[in-house]
Amino acid sequence: MPALSPSSSETFTFDDDGLIPNSPLPLLLYRDVVRLAANAGQDLAKVFEEQFAINQWSGSWRNGVYPYHHYHSNTHEVLGVYRGSATLKLGGSTGHETLVQAGDVIIIPAGVGHMCIEHSHDFSVVGAYPNGMKCDILTGELCQRPQALERVKQVPVPDFDPVLGKEGGLRKWWPAD
Repeated sequence: MPALSPSSSETFTFDDDGLIPNSPLPLLLYRDVVRLAANAGQDLAKVFEEQFAINQWSGSWRNGVYPYHHYHSNTHEVLGVYRGSATLKLGGSTGHETLVQAGDVIIIPAGVGHMCIEHSHDFSVVGAYPNGMKCDILTGELCQRPQALERVKQVPVPDFDPVLGKEGGLRKWWPAD
């Protein structure tokens, strides 16, 4: 498997908007991570699944991104876009819209809202979680908020970035406890 590295990376932080808690940890967006694999005709979904698993992000699945604001209070999430493109809204209703396309990876801290606004007919992602955690799916209901805020605070920083491993990436941007 080829070594994966982003051609560029972006970080976004989002304030609590009253419904979506978001996180002081930045969301990381790696652009064009698997350009070499794509050019070699490899199955990008399989490349993502293998790379994430090597770095202890497991429990992977293949699908899209929900078309409504949601977040996970009990785990961080990685999404590797293996086909198509989409405009995602990150950080809840007051957040940031960004276009993602095949080859991009998004690392979403626990509590950070995300949704799909529009997508190509073939848009697909591989998702995974540190150490194979099972995610909850919360939509910003006020009754969920007190417990969700506490759970978000308890989610540990992973030992490995899902793409870059032990060095760099979230290991640089997310301070360890």
